[in-house]
Amino acid sequence: MSEETSYTPPKVWTWEQGNGGKFANINRPIAGPTHDKELPKGKHPLQLYSLATPNGVKVTILLEELLAAGHAGAEYDAWLINIGDGDQFGSGFVDVNPNSKIPALMDYSTEKPTRVFESGAILMYLAEKFGNFLPTDPSKRAETLSWLFWQMGSGPYLGGGFGHFYAYAPFKIKYAIDRFAMEVKRQLDVLDRQLANNEYISGDQYTIADIAIWPWYGALVQNKVYGAAEFLDTASYKNVNRWTEQIGQRKAVQRGRMVNRVSGPEEEQLRERHDASDFETKTQDKLEAAGD
Repeated sequence: MSEETSYTPPKVWTWEQGNGGKFANINRPIAGPTHDKELPKGKHPLQLYSLATPNGVKVTILLEELLAAGHAGAEYDAWLINIGDGDQFGSGFVDVNPNSKIPALMDYSTEKPTRVFESGAILMYLAEKFGNFLPTDPSKRAETLSWLFWQMGSGPYLGGGFGHFYAYAPFKIKYAIDRFAMEVKRQLDVLDRQLANNEYISGDQYTIADIAIWPWYGALVQNKVYGAAEFLDTASYKNVNRWTEQIGQRKAVQRGRMVNRVSGPEEEQLRERHDASDFETKTQDKLEAAGD
C-alpha cells in the first residue's frame, strides 16, 4: 500500500503544520486571536464582516432582499474579511465571532450592541428583526426553519467533506471521495424531490430556507464550486436546476452575490459595500472600461 493509504493513527494526535492541502496555512487546532486588529465600523447600524463564500453570500443576499422589500433599516456596511490572509483571527473579529468563521454581524441599533455569528443564526435574526422571509404561520415557520437547519447540518458534508477531498486535498483518496459524493447526491435527491411539488424549498413562499440553500447547492449545479458538476451529474436534478435558475434571476440575489467577492470576473466583484450606490458605481466603472 502507498504511504497515503496506509496511515496508522498515532496513540495521541499531534499537529503537523502545513499538512492539510490548500488551506493548511489557516487551519489550526486552537481558537483565539493570532494578532491584534480592530474591526472597521461604518455609518450604518448593521456592520457585516464577511467574504463571498457560500456562507457569506447567504447574508448579503438576505440584506439586499430586505432592502428591495422596503426595509430601510437593513442598510449595511459590508467589510471584507479575507480568510486566506487570516483576517478571521484578528482580535476584533474574534470578539464578534469566537469561532473565527465568516460571516459575523454587529447590530448597533439595539440598546446594547448585538453580535450574531453563524450564517443560519444571522438569517434568522434578520428575518425576525424585519418581519420578512420567515413565515408567521406556525406550520410554515416550522417547515422553513427545518429546511434552514437542514442546510446547516448538510452543508459540511458538501464543503468540508466532498469539496475538500475532491478539489482541495493534497492527494485523492477514493474512499473519501466516494463516501462524500454518495452523500451529496443523496442531498441533491432530497432537494429535487422536495422541489418537484413546491416552487420554493419550503412551499409556495420564498424564504430564508431558499436564501440559505441556494449559495451552496445552486453553485454546485451551476459548476461554480469544486468543478464537479459532471462528476456528480448535477444536470439530472431537473427540479433543483429549475429552482436554481429562478432564484438566480432575482436582482437582490445578483447584488448579494457580488458583495465581498474577491474571485471570478471583475464585474462580479464588489469587495466592500457601504451604500446602495456602490453597485451603480461598479456598473459605471464597467461601462467606462468597455468604452476605453
